[in-house]
Amino acid sequence: MTHHDLVVIGAGSGNAVIDDRFAHLDVAMIAQGPFGGTCLNAGCIPSKMLAATADAANTVKNSGRLNVRAQLKEIDWPRMQRRVFGRLDAQAEGGEQGRRDTPWMTVYRGCAHFTGDRELQVTTDAGSEHITADRIVVAAGSRPVVPPAITDSGLPYETSDTVMRLDKVPARLIVVGGGYIAAELAHVFHTAGAEITVVEQEERLLSPQDESVSRAFTDSACDRWDLRLGRRATAVHGAPGDLTVNLDDGARLRADSLLVAVGRRSNADTLHVDKTGIACDEHGLITVDAQLRTSAPGVWALGDISDGGPALKHVANRQAQVVAHNLLHPDHPQEMSCTAVPSAVFTDPQIGQVGLTEQEARERGIDFVVGRRDYRDIAYGWALENTQGFCKVLVERGTGSVIGAHVLGPQAATLIQPLVLAMTWNVPARDVAGGPLWPHPALTEAVENALRDAVDALEAS
Repeated sequence: MTHHDLVVIGAGSGNAVIDDRFAHLDVAMIAQGPFGGTCLNAGCIPSKMLAATADAANTVKNSGRLNVRAQLKEIDWPRMQRRVFGRLDAQAEGGEQGRRDTPWMTVYRGCAHFTGDRELQVTTDAGSEHITADRIVVAAGSRPVVPPAITDSGLPYETSDTVMRLDKVPARLIVVGGGYIAAELAHVFHTAGAEITVVEQEERLLSPQDESVSRAFTDSACDRWDLRLGRRATAVHGAPGDLTVNLDDGARLRADSLLVAVGRRSNADTLHVDKTGIACDEHGLITVDAQLRTSAPGVWALGDISDGGPALKHVANRQAQVVAHNLLHPDHPQEMSCTAVPSAVFTDPQIGQVGLTEQEARERGIDFVVGRRDYRDIAYGWALENTQGFCKVLVERGTGSVIGAHVLGPQAATLIQPLVLAMTWNVPARDVAGGPLWPHPALTEAVENALRDAVDALEAS
């Protein structure tokens, strides 16, 4: 049985925990998948690189509204894939080799599960090995959820882990799910030439978003995609390349490929965490405290596998910083804060958000006002001929603080950041709007004027 000072399970955000400050320790890293985790290999980064290509194609397709005579020939899917994954696969391989070349680190390539208190069984191509550690960081991520109606069919399907590596664009693609992963990948494949049908059990796409954003996005999507809302897939029939998906309303949909994007689940169950006293919540997420410690002594957890924050890469990266500090400075621990966590959806139109939605604020009984400014009402919105974009802010009446913000339209993921800073530092909406100068004419005027609209509503009440 091999003993290490520290073991990290997972080479995604878990890999970010370890740097040269740990060189005095005997450190091991266990990686079942490629280094870089979901984000680098099958998530955030490749999907946004593909979405950027789709955005460029749409710019050409829609250039007529700006009096540009241009014609889109095609998206060269194979060359785009080689560009994207040629770069990312090299990053993953280089990351792993760098760790293997580190003299104070051991890399185990395989799967692991707990067999006792800080004791693991690791299965690799070379066989099985038992290891122990003084301290363990669990960062083994999550995996796609696939409904039984699809898995029981025995027919092929794709998830976000696989679909971006298809060797060609399917002529007809059914997307089961209506969340952000479904929206981003439907945008990519539709722009690349696929006919898209989305099957979503909610009545709107992106239903966790603010109701104004969800409605606007659904209205936009219905002009491009065949939407089957309020519906569930009940069975899949046919053969590879010629699939039929049955819905609960009796509809039968034909497609070449099927993408399942209904959510992800923690990998905690695959690690047998109960064998070492690690508690999980009702969703299977490892429970952690503010210092990201689990209920088992000497064990921390971060990322999608835990309940320490939203399942977002920037949250996991910050968690990795907190865990690293706490491992190195146990007498002066840091705590993880998730007071103002932004997120973005890189679809068409783009979306950025932070804080509460309007429906959440109402449900909590918060007294608030809404400020809104449409892109069509600002100069750069005119320049873009954009008629659907907007910025919306929620401001608490008693304190004047921003409690939520939502942007839909070009550059939304960037425009949300001033509002993230306002919430993080608790700067009143009046000071955010009236303190700094905002460049004219720029899309940031949508943010400024939404704040001013909310301030006017406060003063009028």
